[in-house]
Amino acid sequence: MSLKLYNTLTRKKEDFKPLNDKEVGIYTCGPTVYNYAHIGNMRAYIFVDILVRYLRYSGYKVKHVMNITDVGHLTSDSDTGEDKVEKEAQKEGKTAWDIAKNYEKAFFEDSEALNIKKPDIIVKATDLIKEQISFIQKLEEKGFTYVLNDGVYFDSSKIKDYGKLAKLDIEGLRAGERVDIRGKKNKTDFALWKFSPKDKKRDMEWESPWGKGFPGWHLECSAIGLKYLGEQFDVHTGGIDHINVHHTNEIAQGEALTGKTPAKYWMHSEFLLTGDTKMAKSRGNLVRVTDLGVDPLAYRMLILQANYRDPLNFTDESIKAADTALKNLRNDIKELKAFGKKAASDSQHFRSAMDDDLNTSQALASIYSLIRDAKKRGEDTSEDILEVDEKILGLDLDREEIIPKNVQKLANEREKARKEKNWAESDKIRDEIQKLGYIVEDTEKGSQIKKI
Repeated sequence: MSLKLYNTLTRKKEDFKPLNDKEVGIYTCGPTVYNYAHIGNMRAYIFVDILVRYLRYSGYKVKHVMNITDVGHLTSDSDTGEDKVEKEAQKEGKTAWDIAKNYEKAFFEDSEALNIKKPDIIVKATDLIKEQISFIQKLEEKGFTYVLNDGVYFDSSKIKDYGKLAKLDIEGLRAGERVDIRGKKNKTDFALWKFSPKDKKRDMEWESPWGKGFPGWHLECSAIGLKYLGEQFDVHTGGIDHINVHHTNEIAQGEALTGKTPAKYWMHSEFLLTGDTKMAKSRGNLVRVTDLGVDPLAYRMLILQANYRDPLNFTDESIKAADTALKNLRNDIKELKAFGKKAASDSQHFRSAMDDDLNTSQALASIYSLIRDAKKRGEDTSEDILEVDEKILGLDLDREEIIPKNVQKLANEREKARKEKNWAESDKIRDEIQKLGYIVEDTEKGSQIKKI
């Protein structure tokens, strides 16, 4: 079975055929660093991490590029409101540069805790100001831009199939227009360059042929993708909230400049929900990786238990269950190793699941099946399972549980009591260990301590 991936552009699963044989270019929309990334944000990055890992496991040479939005992302998708980073800087009494640096650092700390590998190339929006200005100049030469009092805009009406990614009803939007579009020619036009306010100085602003200002949010991704991956690359990833505006506008300006759709496959991960509501900073229901109260990889486990294209409800019960499942898997690996009789396992079902649009829930089910069968045969198949974990799943299944010294001391005392056949004392100590959150299991290989 060949790898099939769901392409948002065509709304169907397609055989994955890179533009250049075994070389794959991937662009990921990175974080806007004005606040901490919450676990809903991190779901999208776990998804692309699995994608990149699996492609490499399957023999592809992957070049993975991600941006950091440290300027230009306004509080409204309609190019109004304040720049999110500048706004947070005012709130915290710091510079926009300091805010961006602080939250970028926090993002990568959270990523590391979730075993998300860093992209090969990471580019800040502020690193490529010259390239973004050049991009606008070329669009201007081709007749795709116009200037208003607050900035330079892209004329979306000049793209014949504008909105195809989101399946937007452009005529319906225009016919039903009842909002003030502030002089824009079309409701769907968007800013390429925003002028700085005349009454105050911004921390982040640059001179341009049209006036002092800063680039629009959509422009950075197009400029970065063009520079590091070329006019067209294989996969563009992000959350589903990017489909209607951000990725739609990336496609429009990219096609206007090069005549090519920037990416062949557009892949999007679904929202993380709390109840019936998506997790979002604006809603005040965000949870950070550091707030979970469990091993951060339990959250990765929770994400892998669902399809990346399905909404996932986050609850206290679901994260605790995922934490328990992760601990049980790690204990299963220990039990397999204890058999001592090494054997190979068949990864066919695992590969089939992953080839079916990264079906991680089925891939995990295949691992449970392999473990169950190996236990029945008394064989150690841990080596093959740990390989796919290290290269793809990233759950650290071989991680050793650090047993507290006081628990280990009690376990040693219990073992001594058992050897002396003092069963009453042994049971008493076992109960003490359980009160501390651990259980002791007696096996042919000796006693094993596990966290409850």
